[in-house]
Amino acid sequence: MKLILPETLREQILAQARVAHPGECCGLVIGRRDTGAAIALSLHPARNLSDQDDLFEIDPADQFAALRLARAAQREVIGCYHSHPNGKAQPSAADLAGAGEEGFFWLIAADAELTAFVYADRMFRSADLATSPS
Repeated sequence: MKLILPETLREQILAQARVAHPGECCGLVIGRRDTGAAIALSLHPARNLSDQDDLFEIDPADQFAALRLARAAQREVIGCYHSHPNGKAQPSAADLAGAGEEGFFWLIAADAELTAFVYADRMFRSADLATSPS
Protein backbone atom coordinates (compact mmCIF):
# COMPACT_ATOMS: atom_id res chain seq x y z
CA MET A 1 0.00 0.00 0.00
CA LYS A 2 1.29 3.44 -0.85
CA LEU A 3 0.52 6.80 0.76
CA ILE A 4 1.32 10.04 -1.04
CA LEU A 5 1.89 12.83 1.45
CA PRO A 6 2.56 16.43 0.42
CA GLU A 7 5.76 17.80 1.95
CA THR A 8 3.84 20.57 3.77
CA LEU A 9 1.74 17.95 5.60
CA ARG A 10 4.86 15.99 6.53
CA GLU A 11 6.39 19.16 7.98
CA GLN A 12 3.16 19.94 9.87
CA ILE A 13 3.20 16.52 11.56
CA LEU A 14 6.86 16.88 12.56
CA ALA A 15 6.20 20.42 13.88
CA GLN A 16 3.23 19.20 15.94
CA ALA A 17 5.40 16.43 17.36
CA ARG A 18 8.03 18.98 18.46
CA VAL A 19 5.40 21.19 20.11
CA ALA A 20 3.72 18.29 21.94
CA HIS A 21 7.02 16.94 23.32
CA PRO A 22 7.33 15.30 25.86
CA GLY A 23 3.76 14.10 25.15
CA GLU A 24 2.44 12.63 21.95
CA CYS A 25 0.73 14.69 19.27
CA CYS A 26 -2.10 13.08 17.35
CA GLY A 27 -4.53 13.75 14.56
CA LEU A 28 -6.30 12.38 11.52
CA VAL A 29 -5.39 12.31 7.85
CA ILE A 30 -8.07 13.25 5.33
CA GLY A 31 -7.65 12.20 1.73
CA ARG A 32 -8.81 9.93 -1.01
CA ARG A 33 -7.97 6.47 -2.23
CA ASP A 34 -6.98 5.70 -5.79
CA THR A 35 -6.08 2.35 -7.28
CA GLY A 36 -2.92 1.21 -5.53
CA ALA A 37 -2.39 4.42 -3.53
CA ALA A 38 -3.97 6.83 -1.11
CA ILE A 39 -3.41 10.56 -1.30
CA ALA A 40 -3.31 12.69 1.86
CA LEU A 41 -4.95 16.06 1.24
CA SER A 42 -5.19 17.60 4.72
CA LEU A 43 -4.57 17.00 8.39
CA HIS A 44 -7.00 17.36 11.24
CA PRO A 45 -4.99 17.83 14.47
CA ALA A 46 -6.71 16.37 17.51
CA ARG A 47 -6.51 16.78 21.24
CA ASN A 48 -4.73 13.95 23.01
CA LEU A 49 -6.87 12.86 25.97
CA SER A 50 -4.24 10.50 27.38
CA ASP A 51 -2.69 11.56 30.66
CA GLN A 52 0.43 9.51 29.84
CA ASP A 53 3.27 10.97 27.79
CA ASP A 54 3.80 7.75 25.84
CA LEU A 55 0.19 7.17 24.71
CA PHE A 56 -2.39 8.95 22.63
CA GLU A 57 -6.16 8.96 22.64
CA ILE A 58 -7.86 11.09 20.00
CA ASP A 59 -10.68 13.19 21.41
CA PRO A 60 -13.93 11.72 19.99
CA ALA A 61 -15.26 15.25 19.33
CA ASP A 62 -12.22 15.90 17.12
CA GLN A 63 -12.71 12.57 15.36
CA PHE A 64 -16.36 13.33 14.58
CA ALA A 65 -15.43 16.81 13.37
CA ALA A 66 -12.84 15.30 11.00
CA LEU A 67 -15.40 12.80 9.69
CA ARG A 68 -17.89 15.62 9.01
CA LEU A 69 -15.25 17.74 7.25
CA ALA A 70 -14.12 14.83 5.12
CA ARG A 71 -17.66 13.91 4.15
CA ALA A 72 -18.52 17.51 3.26
CA ALA A 73 -15.47 17.64 0.96
CA GLN A 74 -16.28 14.23 -0.55
CA ARG A 75 -13.15 12.81 1.04
CA GLU A 76 -12.55 10.28 3.79
CA VAL A 77 -10.44 9.84 6.90
CA ILE A 78 -7.73 7.54 5.56
CA GLY A 79 -5.46 7.41 8.57
CA CYS A 80 -4.11 8.87 11.77
CA TYR A 81 -0.79 10.23 12.91
CA HIS A 82 0.95 10.51 16.23
CA SER A 83 4.41 10.90 17.69
CA HIS A 84 6.67 8.71 19.76
CA PRO A 85 8.62 11.42 21.61
CA ASN A 86 11.06 9.05 23.31
CA GLY A 87 10.84 6.10 21.01
CA LYS A 88 11.16 4.91 17.48
CA ALA A 89 8.98 5.61 14.47
CA GLN A 90 7.60 2.08 14.70
CA PRO A 91 4.20 0.88 15.97
CA SER A 92 4.15 0.03 19.66
CA ALA A 93 2.19 -2.68 21.42
CA ALA A 94 -0.25 0.05 22.53
CA ASP A 95 -0.65 1.15 18.89
CA LEU A 96 -1.51 -2.41 17.86
CA ALA A 97 -3.98 -2.75 20.73
CA GLY A 98 -5.72 0.45 19.60
CA ALA A 99 -5.83 -0.39 15.90
CA GLY A 100 -8.81 -1.99 14.27
CA GLU A 101 -9.80 -0.44 10.96
CA GLU A 102 -8.66 -2.48 7.98
CA GLY A 103 -6.63 -0.47 5.43
CA PHE A 104 -6.18 2.49 7.81
CA PHE A 105 -2.83 4.30 7.60
CA TRP A 106 -0.81 5.06 10.71
CA LEU A 107 1.90 7.74 10.47
CA ILE A 108 4.41 7.79 13.31
CA ALA A 109 6.84 10.63 13.98
CA ALA A 110 9.97 10.22 16.10
CA ASP A 111 12.69 12.86 16.09
CA ALA A 112 12.80 14.07 12.49
CA GLU A 113 11.65 10.73 11.06
CA LEU A 114 8.15 9.99 9.77
CA THR A 115 7.11 6.47 8.83
CA ALA A 116 3.88 4.99 7.49
CA PHE A 117 2.13 1.73 8.20
CA VAL A 118 -1.18 0.27 7.18
CA TYR A 119 -3.29 -1.89 9.47
CA ALA A 120 -4.28 -5.11 7.68
CA ASP A 121 -5.07 -8.62 8.85
CA ARG A 122 -4.76 -7.59 12.52
CA MET A 123 -1.18 -6.34 12.13
CA PHE A 124 0.79 -3.36 10.90
CA ARG A 125 2.50 -3.59 7.55
CA SER A 126 5.03 -1.07 6.28
CA ALA A 127 3.52 1.31 3.77
CA ASP A 128 5.36 3.08 1.02
CA LEU A 129 5.42 6.77 2.03
CA ALA A 130 6.03 9.07 -0.90
CA THR A 131 6.27 12.79 -0.34
CA SER A 132 5.13 15.12 -3.05
CA PRO A 133 5.62 18.81 -3.63
CA SER A 134 2.94 20.84 -1.87
